[in-house]
Amino acid sequence: MLIEYNDKKFYTSKDLALSVIGGKWKIPIIYQLLQTEVLRLSEFEKLLPEINQRMLIRQLRELEHDKIIERIVYPVVPPKVEYKLTNIGKTLDKVVYAICDWGDEFLEEISK
Repeated sequence: MLIEYNDKKFYTSKDLALSVIGGKWKIPIIYQLLQTEVLRLSEFEKLLPEINQRMLIRQLRELEHDKIIERIVYPVVPPKVEYKLTNIGKTLDKVVYAICDWGDEFLEEISK
């Protein structure tokens, strides 16, 4: 079965899922939004200091494009922009927490 999504082709739903949430920064971004319902760009920068602003914005845009997060722009000066998980984004909680738990177990195993 061929799945077409955002001008890309996937052979399985697993490939599609990994395309949407794969990469170094998407899981940490989703994790932070699971901890705090709404975050601004400056708050992400404090919570994820290793990511540069350009990459952060790129990852946020990709997650928004894939309907995982919602970007809310307030018409004020200076501009105020907030990010929150969509309903489908919130369903990633079990996936993200399972990855975190696995990371804890892996760290424990390699520390022996």
